[in-house]
Amino acid sequence: MGSQTPGEQAPGPPGERAPGTPGEQAPGDRAGEPVAVGSVHDPLPEALMLARGAADAGLGLKLLGGLAVRVICPDFPPRLRAGQDIDFACLSKGRKDVVAYLERSGCVGDRRFNNLNGDRQMYFNAPSGRPIDVMVDRLNMCHTLDFRPSFGRLPLTVDAIDVLLSKLQIVELNEKDVRDILQILSALPVRGADQQRGGPAGRPAGDGPGDAPAIDTERFGKLLGADWGWWRTVTGNLAKLPDLVAERPELVPPGPPCDPVEQSRQLLAIAHSAPKGVKWKLRANVGDRVRWYELPEEVGH
Repeated sequence: MGSQTPGEQAPGPPGERAPGTPGEQAPGDRAGEPVAVGSVHDPLPEALMLARGAADAGLGLKLLGGLAVRVICPDFPPRLRAGQDIDFACLSKGRKDVVAYLERSGCVGDRRFNNLNGDRQMYFNAPSGRPIDVMVDRLNMCHTLDFRPSFGRLPLTVDAIDVLLSKLQIVELNEKDVRDILQILSALPVRGADQQRGGPAGRPAGDGPGDAPAIDTERFGKLLGADWGWWRTVTGNLAKLPDLVAERPELVPPGPPCDPVEQSRQLLAIAHSAPKGVKWKLRANVGDRVRWYELPEEVGH
């Protein structure tokens, strides 16, 4: 997960390791090699097979990161790269069943790492040899993102708002993170949790009957209203998007059903208007004088 400081490029989602860091690669997954959708080098088919198998077995194993973006934004050109890992999330209460399922599916766990750290993160190698990272309950990077409140909303991925927040929490965005953010804001409407079903006409992205993912404004406002650090990072990133799109319009996917710039402004307005707690206000008084984010470190295995 790579360390991050202001001025440097942010790390990708968990499992997208920098060159030279631990983690095996699937055969043919070498940096610089072309990756075709659905080919042996594309991790999505294997990831979907594992996610669907878990869903069919009633287990909570949900895609996270760039592959989750592809699932909830299926109509846009995917962001492909060689050597991409598979990132999952699970809940601690079902962790043992998830481990047993992955092992039955031919995945090989890093037993030493998982015994020491399995309460928060686990590592496996898929049958292809591709690394799998499983985050338990939370994603701990620049900020802590708790998946539990909306974990069961979508069948194959963590909730769309959590996929988006996992990108917006990065203090220094790089191009792939900006592209993922813009794909989500281009594909999914901003609306409350009670409006998640029955969205606009078109192919649902949830891979289940009636699933129409949306960006949950209630969860978004509640999280940012409770934690000034989250608010500071997310509002800073949202404020950058209009200028980034103006400078590089090709970052927006073709034919989007939603206007990503307008939706970024809607989210920014929600962040500013969300009720703020006492803890938020006290931290806001300190402001940028004290660092408001963590510096995630790569953990070898």
